[in-house]
Amino acid sequence: MSELMAPALAGAAAGLGVAVPVGAMGVLLIQEGMRDRRGAVAAAAAVAVVDMGYAAVAVALGPLVAGALDGVEAWVRLVAGAVLMAIAVRGLWASLRPAPDTEGTSPEAVGASPVRTFTRFAALTLINPTTALYFAALTTGQGASLGEGGAGALFVAGVFAASLLWQQLLVAASGFAGARISARVRAWTFRVGYGLVAVYAVKVALPLP
Repeated sequence: MSELMAPALAGAAAGLGVAVPVGAMGVLLIQEGMRDRRGAVAAAAAVAVVDMGYAAVAVALGPLVAGALDGVEAWVRLVAGAVLMAIAVRGLWASLRPAPDTEGTSPEAVGASPVRTFTRFAALTLINPTTALYFAALTTGQGASLGEGGAGALFVAGVFAASLLWQQLLVAASGFAGARISARVRAWTFRVGYGLVAVYAVKVALPLP
């Protein structure tokens, strides 16, 4: 049993390691949780699924993942930063000029279905090269141990479970808070949040290629 638990716990630790630091995706998840519970649940699941996918690719290919990004990582980061900046600017503009019944929401959130929200958050998580490099480094460091029996599958399952649990806790907490504050305060939290996303966008893009 301990032989089965070790890779699963290692995967859970890795999943928490990539999920717990609140970056741009964490801020966007918090905002989604404050505005739409169903969409937030879908968004959290999307982030966890992409984390699982990156972990699975890293387990299967190991150093090839890092090698594939070598030389183009800076350009991928620049694209990711540009996308995040576009989201931040659009969200800030919408929050400063709110419609009477959609104060504090972004254009993406108005009328968005859970499927659409899942797709949007999955795409945003996919373009982050840091996650791919993180799992590539971890799996390379563990070497052949993840290739024995079902260790690799257990590692990936641990990543998914831990990431999903954290993302869902994040959106549940933000939904709880969002339901208990006024529309005006909620609108200002969105403005601050999109400002943080803009800061993260610059951080992701630097240094420039």
